[in-house]
Amino acid sequence: MTDGAEPVTIRDIDVPFWRIVMILIKWSIAAIPAAIIVGILYAVIFGLIGGLAVGVMEVLGIAIPDVPTPPTP
Repeated sequence: MTDGAEPVTIRDIDVPFWRIVMILIKWSIAAIPAAIIVGILYAVIFGLIGGLAVGVMEVLGIAIPDVPTPPTP
């Protein structure tokens, strides 16, 4: 702060209700592609971790269990 400056306190912000509603709608719409991108990143990261784990298990000679399939009718 410079010399002689006084602190300021904000007591009220006048924003119309429908303006806030529109802002929240825009945020909601913007969150959809963001969630898709984050989901894809998680899938790639956990896919790489899973592949690395299987590779390490094969190198160490640890048996990888087979996934049982349901019987066909």
